[in-house]
Amino acid sequence: MGRLLLRCVDRPGLVAAVSAFLAAAGANIVSLDQHATEQSGGTFMQRTIFHLPGLTAARDELEREFAAQVAVPFGMDFRLTEAAKPKRVAIMASKEDHCLLDLLWRNRRGELDMSVAMVISNHPDLADQVRPFSVPFIHVPASREVREDAERRQLELLRGNVDLVVLARYMQILTPAFITEVGCPLINIHHSFLPAFIGAAPYRRAKERGVKLVGATAHYVTEDLDEGPIIEQDVVRVDHRHGVEDLVRLGSDVERVVLSRAVLWHCEDRIIRFGNQTVVF
Repeated sequence: MGRLLLRCVDRPGLVAAVSAFLAAAGANIVSLDQHATEQSGGTFMQRTIFHLPGLTAARDELEREFAAQVAVPFGMDFRLTEAAKPKRVAIMASKEDHCLLDLLWRNRRGELDMSVAMVISNHPDLADQVRPFSVPFIHVPASREVREDAERRQLELLRGNVDLVVLARYMQILTPAFITEVGCPLINIHHSFLPAFIGAAPYRRAKERGVKLVGATAHYVTEDLDEGPIIEQDVVRVDHRHGVEDLVRLGSDVERVVLSRAVLWHCEDRIIRFGNQTVVF
């Protein structure tokens, strides 16, 4: 199966042009989802799943021909991938284990179609928990004082080797230079229904405010801290009977689910970014 994602200024003939190209190439369209932000003149986005025998051998030429015949004339940004090739993913974590172990567990069960290349942590605490998953665990000490050296080492490990970096409660701020140089998208899980309770001890602050919902937000990482395009959010209801430990436990459950959904959708090429928003097909 092939996946074709595209984005461009909306105009008549886009769906026909894409369908005609795939048909001429001998491909059979299995599913097609599309969205336009306005009735006319907005942004058009489309995700097409197609079957084409011998796609692996034909992929590069198909991509070149699509660019020349369709993408360039219509001013499209597009991405062509093979469903049979799982994305190479690196997970970055610190001391909290719930999101990291959930991703590794779902991957081992076949719920997340990805290849986990490595786990990078700025603390050694989780090494023994990662070992049973047969994934390399790499300890790279990182703090504000050694951030430059840490990011240099992390970039040596990541650059050119992975298609996605997942921040599974990695408790260090990444510099704009790192985000630019890593060469692939980064997904972060935030312990709040953004924007709210940003900073330290979010669940204590939530308890002090008497919140009725505890949520989590998965988003792409940009240079603006916790303001990147949101992929997924969810909440759980709480009340005055819940203490801080209850909020932490319930919040951790939501974080796991929200992050796993976001990673799954990215690995299945379901997300198209435009501006600071996403469309998830």
